[in-house]
Amino acid sequence: MNIWESHRFGKRIHLTYHALRRMEERRISLDMVQDLIEKGTLIHKDEKYCWIFKSYSHRDDNLVCAAVIRGSAVVIKTLMTHWQEQPE
Repeated sequence: MNIWESHRFGKRIHLTYHALRRMEERRISLDMVQDLIEKGTLIHKDEKYCWIFKSYSHRDDNLVCAAVIRGSAVVIKTLMTHWQEQPE
């Protein structure tokens, strides 16, 4: 399933093909992605682009981060590990 409805955003969430491949490579489950989107920390780059990240205690490659585009839906472009918030 690469499309679902987010309670947090009240919009459909779409995973790109690239994001699906990164999930597989980095052993990130769909359940984890759904949790990340609903409960992760949100940082806006601008009105359209943002990052959502969260730490998972059972992983040693924290933080897990989704790079997303917000519009009529939320599109997850990619998923990253070892992510670090950049100071402005």
